[in-house]
Amino acid sequence: MTVALYQAKAEFFRMLGHPVRIRVLELLQAGPKPVRCLLTELEVEPSSLSQQLAVLRRSGIVTATREGSTVVYALAGGDVTDLLRAARRILTGLLADRDVLLAELRAAGD
Repeated sequence: MTVALYQAKAEFFRMLGHPVRIRVLELLQAGPKPVRCLLTELEVEPSSLSQQLAVLRRSGIVTATREGSTVVYALAGGDVTDLLRAARRILTGLLADRDVLLAELRAAGD
């Protein structure tokens, strides 16, 4: 692989590196949502959500369509759902391992 490809991959993962963006992607797994619904569920300032949605839109991971005065966001493809599921599995494994180590540490302290 070329350096440019590694750079593109790093930028992709950097794009995912914000909690609001991750939450937006998780919410959109259930289907397209208008901005007002995202605002209600996320409880963030409109300007903050707008900024994070712009990052996701520029990356091509979400799409935005206007329905009258409402902007509706959707995942650009099903691969995002697969990625989030994989991340959840990895994180679950990592956290489970930590629980095992924590239990061992507590038991060793007796």
